[in-house]
Amino acid sequence: MKAVTITSVISLLAASAVSANPTLIKRAAPKGIDVSNYQGVVNFNAAKANGISFAYIKATEGHTFIDPDFSANYIAATNAGIIRGGYHFAHPDSSSGATQAKYFIANGGGWSSDGITLPGALDIEYNPSGAECYGLSASAMVSWIKDFSNTYHSSTGAYPVIYTTTDWWTTCTGNSAAFASTNPLWIARYASSIGALPAGWSFTTFWQYADSGPNPGDQDEFNGDMAGLKAIAKG
Repeated sequence: MKAVTITSVISLLAASAVSANPTLIKRAAPKGIDVSNYQGVVNFNAAKANGISFAYIKATEGHTFIDPDFSANYIAATNAGIIRGGYHFAHPDSSSGATQAKYFIANGGGWSSDGITLPGALDIEYNPSGAECYGLSASAMVSWIKDFSNTYHSSTGAYPVIYTTTDWWTTCTGNSAAFASTNPLWIARYASSIGALPAGWSFTTFWQYADSGPNPGDQDEFNGDMAGLKAIAKG
């Protein structure tokens, strides 16, 4: 099973710009949402009719929490014909990266080369209930993320997408560039432009640009066209 890497994504994005028609037509980047039990069970048929092409759905958190609405939302998105994947909210202070990757995979976060499943996403960001960097040094945080990422890749054949903010990444990993060649980036920035990216990444694959909008959950955009999005799901 071929891994989804930044190199392959770059090739896909470049290929999507080539057309047999000499007149290049700018296509709107596919829109998506990310949801959790906070939104409840989402009407994905309505979301698709309202322009949504992909979704990330919360599966797990730490090594003890399974989102109670994950299964219903994942099935609903699948039935609506939406390209979808699961995400894991990391708690680097509670257990190892490998432990949490295995928990994520066992509870809906896996990946298969079927053209409709996005690589699982590691949501690594501000601690909602304690120290911003979970009490870890920058080097320890980088090691934890590598442990999660390598375990996920060994099991599924794909590297996980990394969801973060430039501020958190700079503060808590020392602005590590260690993942830019392997892991697609999903940056969160609620503004009219993406702004500076973490070290190593020259572009972001996904952009979470708002926490509310015309569809439930956070609002996202894919950096490419539908062919590129489908290719990432295929691997």
